[in-house]
Amino acid sequence: MRELHDEPLAGYTTMRVGGPAARMVVAETTDELVDAVREVDDADEPLLVLGGGSNLVLPDEGFAGTVVLVATQGVEVDSADSCGGANVVVAAGEPWDPFVERAVAEGWSGIEALSGIPGSTGATPVQNVGAYGQEVAQTIARVRVWDRLEERVRTMMSLDCRFTYRHSLFKGTDRYVVLDVMFQLVLADLSGPVRYADLATQLGVDVGARVPLADAREAVLAQRRRRGMVLDAEDHDTWSCGSFFTNPVLTTEEFQSLEARVAERLGADVTPPRFPEAGGRVKTSAAWLIERAGFGKGHALPGPAALSTKHTLAVTNRGQARAADVVALAREVRDGVHDVFGVTLVNEPVILGQTL
Repeated sequence: MRELHDEPLAGYTTMRVGGPAARMVVAETTDELVDAVREVDDADEPLLVLGGGSNLVLPDEGFAGTVVLVATQGVEVDSADSCGGANVVVAAGEPWDPFVERAVAEGWSGIEALSGIPGSTGATPVQNVGAYGQEVAQTIARVRVWDRLEERVRTMMSLDCRFTYRHSLFKGTDRYVVLDVMFQLVLADLSGPVRYADLATQLGVDVGARVPLADAREAVLAQRRRRGMVLDAEDHDTWSCGSFFTNPVLTTEEFQSLEARVAERLGADVTPPRFPEAGGRVKTSAAWLIERAGFGKGHALPGPAALSTKHTLAVTNRGQARAADVVALAREVRDGVHDVFGVTLVNEPVILGQTL
């Protein structure tokens, strides 16, 4: 294992904020990853397990303990046949989008709509990464983790992971360290059903149609680039954690209250987006609420932190932002939406050292 001291952390995250790590250990194998975590736990020292850094806002003062950087690699086809599909085991440190690119090239259907998402594969089950009608819960067969409490490797089947919208058993706890993920993908030349109207329009098909995997991937990448959601070092709109807030899922009563507030503020002919969810709940659009609460694209420019000029859901670093600037802007947006519409937005990225 490589060991670094006083290592600046900003460069390890897509938001590009954060001070130095007192100590960083780079784990390049699963055994090294487990050993590094056990060593820190045995010493009863602070630990931060860091993957691709795409869903993390690190504190300006840095991290006083040990950062274990997950740099494990490996994509292993456990089985691939015409009946059972492709069972593919991916190391936690493998970058996500190159794996999606390979899946498309190999004819493994099921994750093509998740193209262009930054970060590591090990992070995808934690927040049940999803976009354009797909989420990893639909294809994850099992997740192998190191259980820090029981001090053993555990295999968690899909149901054990308790996947819900942008959430899982692993989110909000530091008990589990993801070691690898098995995906069960379909052997097919065509994508899953295209579920988003904008995507269907771009592809020239009806919603629900299937298209060649490569076409689906390129269409998703084009959609994400238009929204500043594909990493580009020259484009500060992509210096972000992607969508900073999740779409609110409301009870029927909460949604009715929202409708009343929208009608009062915007007129009786205006209604908020409505997407039915399980249990009679209703999902609405965080971006719609943010914009109509008065926070348009580019809000707070020139910065140092501002909303993306391409998408109101992205809080961005305009080049010189500190973590405090990012959190202050996110808090302004969250509080503003609540004041106008009575809905409290929930942050999607993990924020260390500060509270929203």
